[in-house]
Amino acid sequence: MKARSLAVLVPAHDEEELLPRALDAIRAAARHPALRRVRVVTVVTADACRDGTVAAAARAGADVVEVTCRNVGLARATAAGRALELLDGPEGVWLASTDADSVVPPHWLAFQHARATECWDAVVGTVTVAQWPRRVPGLAARHQAHYVASRPAHGPWHHPHVHGANLGVAADAYLAVGGFPALPVSEDHGLVHALDARGHRVLRTADCPVATSGRLAPRARGGFGDHLAGLARQESPAH
Repeated sequence: MKARSLAVLVPAHDEEELLPRALDAIRAAARHPALRRVRVVTVVTADACRDGTVAAAARAGADVVEVTCRNVGLARATAAGRALELLDGPEGVWLASTDADSVVPPHWLAFQHARATECWDAVVGTVTVAQWPRRVPGLAARHQAHYVASRPAHGPWHHPHVHGANLGVAADAYLAVGGFPALPVSEDHGLVHALDARGHRVLRTADCPVATSGRLAPRARGGFGDHLAGLARQESPAH
């Protein structure tokens, strides 16, 4: 696939504090030299926001869609739909998904664009935690042992993880499987499962991780933040 355009999808619920840093990182990634001739748009879906998320996104130059669904699957799908409107359809479009509490590396979009050029239909990446809560000593080590349990001693790691914070998909493949399902959690898993089931070429790689929040009170229940909170409770002296 020759990706002529990249669209970055960012769902957000009350993220005025962390969203500006996320959007700064996306803008930096969009300025990568490898993308000089590639159009990049960023769409933020502000889902039931009661704070300054919408204003923060607008100040950063993102296209903003407001919804009140409190459903991350619908929020990501809404961002994808808006991006395809802005880019006049799916032809040559790559959809890159991240989160409002995450910071992508400067080469993130260039990495995904290169994989699209290699004719991968989707890229499923890993995450690192930007800052661990100090009040839970040992949490980082416990998480790391769990996260890399399947990593081989040598060779590439075709990891089992799926994160909406580090996910990319060709727009035509995305539409062919129905897009992000309208789930309040694990919508990213649902999309990747559908891509696998339909025989699309899905690359699982740890080569370009995204830094995400280590907060233990996540916006979406049942996701990565709840995983960390569960590990923190296991480490509590009461346990």
